[in-house]
Amino acid sequence: MRRAICCGLALALLTGCAKTGSVRPEALTPEDEVSVGYGTQPKSLTTVAVSSVVPTDADARVPRIEDLLQARVPGLEVRRGSGGLYTLQIRGGHGLRGNVLDDEPLLVIDDIPVAAGSLGATLAGLAPRDVARIDVLKDAAASAIYGSRGGNGVIIITTKRAN
Repeated sequence: MRRAICCGLALALLTGCAKTGSVRPEALTPEDEVSVGYGTQPKSLTTVAVSSVVPTDADARVPRIEDLLQARVPGLEVRRGSGGLYTLQIRGGHGLRGNVLDDEPLLVIDDIPVAAGSLGATLAGLAPRDVARIDVLKDAAASAIYGSRGGNGVIIITTKRAN
């Protein structure tokens, strides 16, 4: 008798606590996700200062990625340097020595960090039509993920081939 009551109670609890109907999670669009660190997460769950740029067909005609980022990412300063290369700074200068290369953000293309000091040359060799998404991490959470190289911010570029 005791076993029947326990089994009946367990069955009642299981059927009473079960969900009614099926709830489907909504599929995330590229505009609802951001790249943070070594993966993506929904924009609503992020607590970092991040700006995302998803190029459109009209943006494919832009000659350089720097032109694509200019005036679209708050806090990102695009400066033309010597030799036609550009330098990028997030939230102004930070280096103690005053060297422009010390203030460059970390560039990550398809989860591969680019060597320090080669940001301008790497961006010059990348065509805007090949870019699927650009995420710019602008706060201290970037250094928590990428270490000291992320202290000046991180620019994460995902190409169309990586999707």
